[in-house]
Amino acid sequence: MKTIKIQSFNLLILGLCFIIYSCHKKITEEEKPEYTVSGNTIILTDNSNLKNHLKIEPVRNEWLSSNLSTVGVVRAIPTCYAEIVPPFAGRITQSFVKLGQRVKVGSPLFAISSPEYFNAQKDYFEAQQEYSLSNLNLKRQKDLLQHGVGIQRVVEEAKTDYETKKSALENATAALKVFNININNLKLGQPLIVTSPIKGEIITSNIVIGQYIKEETEPITTIAELNKVWIAGQIKEKDLGFINKLKEVTIQADAFPHKKITGNIFHVNEMVDENTRSVEVLVECDNSDRTLKPGMYVNVNFKNEPGETLTVPTKAIYQVNDDQFVFVQVDKNKFTKKKVETKDISKDKTEIKNGIKSGENIVTEGGIYLLEAQ
Repeated sequence: MKTIKIQSFNLLILGLCFIIYSCHKKITEEEKPEYTVSGNTIILTDNSNLKNHLKIEPVRNEWLSSNLSTVGVVRAIPTCYAEIVPPFAGRITQSFVKLGQRVKVGSPLFAISSPEYFNAQKDYFEAQQEYSLSNLNLKRQKDLLQHGVGIQRVVEEAKTDYETKKSALENATAALKVFNININNLKLGQPLIVTSPIKGEIITSNIVIGQYIKEETEPITTIAELNKVWIAGQIKEKDLGFINKLKEVTIQADAFPHKKITGNIFHVNEMVDENTRSVEVLVECDNSDRTLKPGMYVNVNFKNEPGETLTVPTKAIYQVNDDQFVFVQVDKNKFTKKKVETKDISKDKTEIKNGIKSGENIVTEGGIYLLEAQ
């Protein structure tokens, strides 16, 4: 009986030793590293599980049309846009237009009566009359002098008076021409007829007959020709070279997502905004169907001519601080972190300007595991 107990005890000790050895062996195997690191290079072991997470592809040159997108604002072209403000304080006596009406250059908009305008008319007619009298007097004095019955001094006085009256008439005429009127059709006491300086459409109208307009009032009507509009977009100064050889500019409005709108670059501003480090680019677009409204926000996509360029999947690029890099496979289980210079092309592809070359194999998926290994 004693012998049986001793044998059982020995078996128990042997089992415990086996279990302890097995656990120790397992821990040792788990703690065995799957890689080693040397500077920027990571060397995986043959049985490393990290290799199962890596996707490796060669770098290739591709023909791509690079794109640059920004947000733009629709603007009316300045030469095709006019806000009409009465030239003086006065009362609106008549309206000749309504909202949405088409007008031409010189079309009457509204009539406004004012003491200021009446006095300008009065000064003109008085100056015109005095000028006519001084002219007649000068002619008469010259005629008397030619027939020997005139006096030279009187002729000189008449000439001086004529020049004075002529200058006064010119000043009175200039004062009226400020109101863009035809002097030949002017009648004393008539209201000023304000006319359109451009052709276009009445897009706002606050003309109220009988209303008294004060000085420095807001525009009471707005005229715009919107068959063409400008899109004002902002691009970063580093992208100025990008738009030198553009194939086309496309515009997308959220209100019309399926409508294709194209335009041409009209002007690139010569000044860089010091706060945003961006430059304004004006794109001129046809707007015959009135799709684009001034003040509307749109997406502007600058598309360049196709060119051969070295590209990699954007997800293959990693960034630490200001540096961008990719993992390059230099041997079967060896990967080196290489710094690259990039230029974004799209969400999926990135142009490589510097750092790697065509034919090299890089990690396009799973690089995060190598990054964590460092």
